[in-house]
Amino acid sequence: METKKTKPQYTEWLYPEEMHEASLNWFSELNFMRDEQFFLNNLIKSFTLQLADSEVFEKSKKVVTDLQKVEQEIVPLFKKVQTHENQLEIMVDDVDQLKMEKAYLETHKELTNEMRNYSTKYRKIKERLFEVVSTVMKKDKQKRLLT
Repeated sequence: METKKTKPQYTEWLYPEEMHEASLNWFSELNFMRDEQFFLNNLIKSFTLQLADSEVFEKSKKVVTDLQKVEQEIVPLFKKVQTHENQLEIMVDDVDQLKMEKAYLETHKELTNEMRNYSTKYRKIKERLFEVVSTVMKKDKQKRLLT
């Protein structure tokens, strides 16, 4: 008979206060990103003609499309965070519900990763947009200097 060696799995214990604080931070980040997306959309509208220029059109089209996709992801993410925050009571009531508490912690871990991934993806798109708009602005400035 062979014994199977298993590695112990360590799970970081988070206090309910820490998870509540994380949820509040996520709300704050998402609100800021939503406001920032409004600003970016206005920026795109301001430079629509320049972004339609043949030299940067494909790049700007891709960035605008990616930004729109990210904007559509923010509402479901808000809802997930809100649901998660509402279910925090599982952790603070004086009832031992080990399976539910473990599931809540797992969901918290998943949301942490999802927020990190969303934030990273959003930042990269924003950088690409600023790069395209910066190129357009420099080009526009050069045209004005030459005339």
